[in-house]
Amino acid sequence: MTGRRAEFAGGPASEHRFAGPATGDERSILTDVLEAQRATLEVKCSGLGAELSLRSVEPSTLSLLGLVRHLADMERRWFRKVLAGQEAPALFSSEADPDGDFDGVAPPGPGTAAAAEAAWAAWRAETAFARAFTADAPDLDVEAQDDWRGRVSLRWVLVHMIEEYARHNGHADLLRERIDGTVGL
Repeated sequence: MTGRRAEFAGGPASEHRFAGPATGDERSILTDVLEAQRATLEVKCSGLGAELSLRSVEPSTLSLLGLVRHLADMERRWFRKVLAGQEAPALFSSEADPDGDFDGVAPPGPGTAAAAEAAWAAWRAETAFARAFTADAPDLDVEAQDDWRGRVSLRWVLVHMIEEYARHNGHADLLRERIDGTVGL
C-alpha cells in the first residue's frame, strides 16, 4: 500500500490548524475555520524570503508575496473599511493599479526581503484588526453597506474570507511546490 503524496505540514504553525471544535456556536466555528485558513497561508510561505516573489507557475504572474499582499488588502477592505466604516484605502492596490497587490512585486533581489517583511507586517496588522472586530461584535448580524455587494453582514464577510483564503491557499500549494518541492496539507 502506498502513502499519500502529501501529509500535514509539520512545525508549530501547523500543529493547531485543524484542532478546533467541529461543533459549537456559529461564531466559534466560522472564526476557527478562518484561523485555520490564515495559518495555512503562513505554513505555505514559511521558510521563504526573497523566494516569496517568484512567479513559479508560468504563465501565471501569481506569487506567494502577491497572495500575502492581496489577502492583507482583502482583510483590510472587509473588516476595516466596510464593516468598521474606517477610511482605509487598499495598501497594495489602487484605482490606477487595481492588480498592484498581485503585480507590484519586485523580482528576487535587493529589496525583496523588505517587501516581504512589509507585506507580512500589513497582513498581521489587518488580521489582528479583523480578529478584534469579530470578537467585539455583538453578533454575526452586524451589517454594513458595501459598494460592490450592497448590505453585508459579519457572517457573510467571515464566510467570504474563508472562501477567499481557501481559493488562494490552493494557489499557494502549487506556487510553493514549484519553488522548492515542498508539499503538505
